[in-house]
Amino acid sequence: MIKYQLKCECGHEFESWFSSSKEFDRLSKKKLLSCVCGVSNKITKQLMAPQVVNTKGKKENNSAEFYTNVQKKLTELRNYVEKNAEYVGDKFVSEVRSIHYDKKNVRSIYGNASPEQTKELSEEGIEVSTIPWVNKTNS
Repeated sequence: MIKYQLKCECGHEFESWFSSSKEFDRLSKKKLLSCVCGVSNKITKQLMAPQVVNTKGKKENNSAEFYTNVQKKLTELRNYVEKNAEYVGDKFVSEVRSIHYDKKNVRSIYGNASPEQTKELSEEGIEVSTIPWVNKTNS
């Protein structure tokens, strides 16, 4: 993500986030950017000072610390799910449909489903969530 200070031809200045500098260029070329004042879609980037980290070591420590914290939280999430739900493996899709439509044997379950199967369940109005599943040996 990149944040730009922008200015429209009416003189209004504002900030906006883009997934990359190429994304700003693409949107600008197609005239898909507009000022909040609604007067213009001629938007230009303004000069900005980059955010600079004082020491290389500090940035690396923050990255490592962040990664460690994310791993820890994902491990906690996995432990919670394993403790509070039943593992149904590859039978997940059929089990979740059974629970949803029959309303019998209602319980928390988890298992395996492909992205296509998850999309089909969502289109049927069955709410499921996909969570990142970390290996216990990596935590």
